[in-house]
Amino acid sequence: MFELKKSGDKFHFVLKAVNGQVILTSQMYATKASALNGIESVQKNCGKDESFEMKTAKNGKIHFNIKATNGQIIGSSQMYTAESGAKNGIESVRKNAPGASVKEVE
Repeated sequence: MFELKKSGDKFHFVLKAVNGQVILTSQMYATKASALNGIESVQKNCGKDESFEMKTAKNGKIHFNIKATNGQIIGSSQMYTAESGAKNGIESVRKNAPGASVKEVE
């Protein structure tokens, strides 16, 4: 499920797995409509290998980003201690995003 939240005057979303764990967190968007477009972009691009980019942070932990076709980052994962965890996170996005509902939360 995608949870759409308003923070101040901006919007962002998270994608949660069935167990409630956050898989992906978006950037901040100026409008609700642009955040909803971001959700659609995740759903559209999550099946493409080239949409995902794994990175290693300075602390050695691994995370991934999902990008739109224009190369802009749509969402980022949590930090994982191993590459296998990040790969599992990508698979979870692929499994959970396409048919996920959108719920507005406070």
